[in-house]
Amino acid sequence: MRAMTTMLAHPERDEIRIAAVLQALADPVRLEIVRALARCEEGISCGVLDLGVTASTLTHHVRTLREAGVVHVRPQGTSRISSLRRADLDALFPGLLDGVLAARQ
Repeated sequence: MRAMTTMLAHPERDEIRIAAVLQALADPVRLEIVRALARCEEGISCGVLDLGVTASTLTHHVRTLREAGVVHVRPQGTSRISSLRRADLDALFPGLLDGVLAARQ
């Protein structure tokens, strides 16, 4: 297997918009991805998450979160590791992420 070397585009901190973040967090599957990433600071390959969706659907959800500035995705070997952009989100929208993560499901 070949290693993934393609870097993905991510918005800079000053390009992240609240509307895009809220829209990304509004989907239940994406919210579960964010909750899982919040529990694992070093990041995870989202393929290991059992969310009851196909791999292509999971890829779509991770891409939506990445494009909104909620997660950072980096290649690692043959996987892509996603991590929560907590520092950026906390700096831009203090308390938002904590509130979202604390909300009942």
